[in-house]
Amino acid sequence: MSSTVSIPTVSLAGGAAMPQIGLGLWKIGRDTVADAVHEAIRIGYRHLDGACDYGNEREVGEGIRRALDEGLCTREELWVTSKLWNTFHAKEHVLPAIGRTLDDLGLEYLDLYLIHFPIALRYVPFETRYPPEWLYDPEAEMPMMEAASVPHAETWKAMEALQEAGLTRHIGVSNFNVSLLRDLINGSGTPPAVLQVEMHPFLTQEKLLRFCAEQDIHVTAYSPLGALSYLELSMADASEAVIAQPSVIDIAERLGRTPAQVVLRWGIQRGTSIIPKTSKPARLVENAQLFDFELGSDDMRAISALNANRRFNDPGVFGEAAFNTFMPIYE
Repeated sequence: MSSTVSIPTVSLAGGAAMPQIGLGLWKIGRDTVADAVHEAIRIGYRHLDGACDYGNEREVGEGIRRALDEGLCTREELWVTSKLWNTFHAKEHVLPAIGRTLDDLGLEYLDLYLIHFPIALRYVPFETRYPPEWLYDPEAEMPMMEAASVPHAETWKAMEALQEAGLTRHIGVSNFNVSLLRDLINGSGTPPAVLQVEMHPFLTQEKLLRFCAEQDIHVTAYSPLGALSYLELSMADASEAVIAQPSVIDIAERLGRTPAQVVLRWGIQRGTSIIPKTSKPARLVENAQLFDFELGSDDMRAISALNANRRFNDPGVFGEAAFNTFMPIYE
């Protein structure tokens, strides 16, 4: 595969430049993720989106080290994101959590560290289980999530301390709604640089996007292709695939693009960054070839009209189904 891509950046509050397309590392297996990261960097990707909970950070670090050793890029040219897991929200656990992530990745700092969910769960020590995942005791007769009484303000203050110490250049949040964002902004001197949320044509989140624009919070859309991320988890049905919608197919045929490129371009034109997941070299190239065409205003409206407020990644649904615990964060 000789194709390479050039990916523009978006400016965060304060002027930092973040590549507008990144490689999402969720659900890429430990046996393949190092090669996927190395190949993505070779192709031209510079934005890697990972998390403690993905269970593959050590292997991601291997891919990064190979790329750096071969001179494919410098560390300064990379944008590496990770996330604080739910069991590490207490102030005394935030620093050790990023320390473990940095050790696994083999890095001295992150470019962005996010609170993964607005959910605090009971602490699980590294030596007990890492990553801790959702259940407090998987061996219990009725394994459940166990909530911890940790306010978001406490976690955010500890996140600010990480930034001040130079362990992460920027801090932000994931899966937060407008009310939680407003609370963080009003209660701290450091607004989130980035909000990462599920966002695709079936879940357009117009009000959230507008609020973030007004507050100068950049939005990264995860699962930008919608149901495709959730089919293997039985959290979506094949009939819910955005790329199979007639309006998307018609636009793709008219423009000579794939349906996936049309949907991803829709996300780019809304001003969000996107982090589609794939480990296939050809798809890595396809997902990033979005900057030599544009969608017209009618096309944008037609795709946005697919909105059904369909959220695939909802702890208020999968928590009860998979972990015996009702844990809603959205009404």
